[in-house]
Amino acid sequence: MRRRKRGPLTPDGAPSDASQRDAHSSSAEQIPATDERVLLDDAGIRRSLMRIAHEVIERAERPERLYLVAIPNGGVPLARRLAANLREIADLEVPVGVLDTTLYRDDLLTTGERPALRRTEMPSAVDDHVVILVDDVVKTGRTIRAAMDALMDFGRPLAVQVVGLADRGHRELPIKLDYVGKNVPTHPDEEVSLRVVGSGEDASLLGAGEESELRLVVLSRGAPVGGEVGG
Repeated sequence: MRRRKRGPLTPDGAPSDASQRDAHSSSAEQIPATDERVLLDDAGIRRSLMRIAHEVIERAERPERLYLVAIPNGGVPLARRLAANLREIADLEVPVGVLDTTLYRDDLLTTGERPALRRTEMPSAVDDHVVILVDDVVKTGRTIRAAMDALMDFGRPLAVQVVGLADRGHRELPIKLDYVGKNVPTHPDEEVSLRVVGSGEDASLLGAGEESELRLVVLSRGAPVGGEVGG
């Protein structure tokens, strides 16, 4: 039987400091370093959404027909803030819906996984409305395409527009944003996400109110993390 080779020992039989350092270094090399960089703090997000609200009013021929539809999770608090801005600057009460796109994704047959469904709350049909889809981070365009498909189950809108807090580029489908908070040049393997300050759980975005503090961050890892499914 072959005996496993051991590192050098101290006089009392314990592994030496050198062998312990070697083991620690080997373990550390297997864990890619992560660097988090803030793209927009809460004040920056609020300024971006206020600017977008003014742009929406300037372009709207029939402001009373506007309808905000959030794509969960990150689009939900953004749509609520945008609705509050429209109320403040134009005295408009714009309905806000939440539309889950999970069952309309184009990768359902290829992933082999049963996707977790998120909530859909549409206060009314979208017929005769200008629907503004609100998402936090737009990359490939596939999530927006899925949202457009899902939207047609709730009526026939006059028009569909898209708000993206962050536009990463890297399109795979010809999706154009009508309103952009910030253009963010990133590597395809980086992760960009909206977070509630003090919470790393994306689900907490669904309950984020006006008093919540949001932050848009980019995560850079030492090793590729893989492409995004949606975007």
